[in-house]
Amino acid sequence: MHTYLIKNARIVNEGTQFYGEVLIKNGRIEKIASQIDVLENCIEIDANGKMLMPGIIDDQVHFREPGLTHKATIYSEAKAGIAGGVTTFMEMPNTNPPATTQDLLQQKYDIAATTSLANYSFYMGVSNDNYEEVMRTNGAEVCGLKIFMGSSTGNMLVDNEETLNRVFANTPLVISTHCESEQIIRTNTEKAKAIYGEQIPIQQHPIIRNEEACLASSSIAVALAKKYGTRLNVFHISTADEIQLFESSVDRNASTAEVLKALASKNITSEICVHHLHFDASQYDTLGALIKCNPAIKAAHHKKALFEAMLDNKLDLIATDHAPHTWEEKQLPGLAAPSGLPLLQHSLNMMLGFYKEGRISLEKIVEKMCHAPATIFRVKDRGFIREGYAADLVLVNLEATYQVTKENILYKCGWSPLEGNTLQGKITHTFVNGHLVFENGKFDECMNGMRLTFNQ
Repeated sequence: MHTYLIKNARIVNEGTQFYGEVLIKNGRIEKIASQIDVLENCIEIDANGKMLMPGIIDDQVHFREPGLTHKATIYSEAKAGIAGGVTTFMEMPNTNPPATTQDLLQQKYDIAATTSLANYSFYMGVSNDNYEEVMRTNGAEVCGLKIFMGSSTGNMLVDNEETLNRVFANTPLVISTHCESEQIIRTNTEKAKAIYGEQIPIQQHPIIRNEEACLASSSIAVALAKKYGTRLNVFHISTADEIQLFESSVDRNASTAEVLKALASKNITSEICVHHLHFDASQYDTLGALIKCNPAIKAAHHKKALFEAMLDNKLDLIATDHAPHTWEEKQLPGLAAPSGLPLLQHSLNMMLGFYKEGRISLEKIVEKMCHAPATIFRVKDRGFIREGYAADLVLVNLEATYQVTKENILYKCGWSPLEGNTLQGKITHTFVNGHLVFENGKFDECMNGMRLTFNQ
């Protein structure tokens, strides 16, 4: 492996900013200092004041492989993520077949080992009848369990109370949940059909999958976690109503060190996704099913409340729920179009837009996208710029902007709801395990990412 020296970097890490240099050797961060002497056979990279941050860890993505590879593959979406500064992903079990046995889960790891440019982990899927398989999951090598407590893409709804209680009571792993009440959604769907027939307009999506449906299901998950002392991470909080379920052990002005110390002992955590901070229901009129997702993007007052809750440390980490479908599938009328949108390549740029507006600091972005997921999932040696840690690093030109076009979208599906938008920041270099996999728009694919390991 090459040895690299990154010079003149604006390092953003663990709540601080400072100008310094980072030496990368044998895939690890060898040294961090204000100045480092150049070694023989060392490749110098002059950052020229660009921001150097840890690689993003996205704890919720859908890469569609196996079985749905007309939408995406592990290779294509990991590559798109690398271009967006995402060096590590945790992927969902609702593929075809779903990852609900240890053998099927291992098959996904085998694919990633030979195709993923980014580091990877895959959730073990919980169903109503696979308890014994779930309990065989090795927490040192698997990020956690995924429970769909509301139906979404795929048939993985877990609505058996006995199953839920047994899993929550007995697993030491993090349970990550999709929370929407199936009964409320069905009732609301029937109400909509009574008015519109089978051609329900897309504007009804957040009314069918409403605040009540989210709060009812999230409340059950939180109650189960409190009952059994389970480690719970509630995915994609989308309503102001749900914020009451989550606590912050520190206030808004706490240091990153204080936030992470509290987070390390916090059993119940929550995630906010970039699309619930960026879009609102008024945009269904122009974007239609391109922003259709579960849980739904809702009225504008929700995204404002969610942003404040994230700053207040009630919502703990930022992710994407990257979920591509083909353009043709998204053109289906009304609610027939599948739910999910591709965001992995652009999530950091979206957050940098908020930074440019003065709404969030760089330190907080790094805390929520890098440090927090590493802390919550107890990822070994990643998520921070620390000597001895894996060299997953990203250089960003903060002042640059670029327009999202079909030509620069790397998702296999070939589209983005952000197409035509001008985004803030440009990722110029991405290192994965010390390998410079992305540099100024070009990829070096001679090395793949690594399987994550965990201290759990």
